[in-house]
Amino acid sequence: MTPLTTLMLGKHPWVSGIPADQIALIGDHSREDRFHAGQVIFAEGEHADHFWLIWEGQIALVLDIPGRGTVVLETLSTGDCLGWSWLFPPYRWQFGAIAVSDSRAMEIDGTAVRSACDADPALCAAIYRRVSATTVERLQATRMRLLDLYGAPADHHRSDEP
Repeated sequence: MTPLTTLMLGKHPWVSGIPADQIALIGDHSREDRFHAGQVIFAEGEHADHFWLIWEGQIALVLDIPGRGTVVLETLSTGDCLGWSWLFPPYRWQFGAIAVSDSRAMEIDGTAVRSACDADPALCAAIYRRVSATTVERLQATRMRLLDLYGAPADHHRSDEP
């Protein structure tokens, strides 16, 4: 990894707070990646062995629903992490990802990071904390979309009305 790559990786919000030596270790398994608008990055069910830290652009998480086609579940952008299926068996993408706009990201070899986590409990804890935080953010966003979709129940029966 070049010093510039280390510097770039260290500035991404997802790795904020990770010690420099661990960032360098992650960076040893990283490379810059670019996606064109409309490009499929990965498809649901494929083997998951990488993740990406998005530097610029937008990437949609999608799901193919029979009878409805491809549905956008969430759109990720600058500062987000794309993909966590590389961390959990059976290492298959649960969703697909498509570039909404021209995008630039740091691709990280998830298999190598898993091995590094096995050897370094502190790195493992840092990665799991970040993946957990990302998961909670996405679940909360999904909750809000569901509330928008179904709406809050109407308050038809207030106890203070006759």
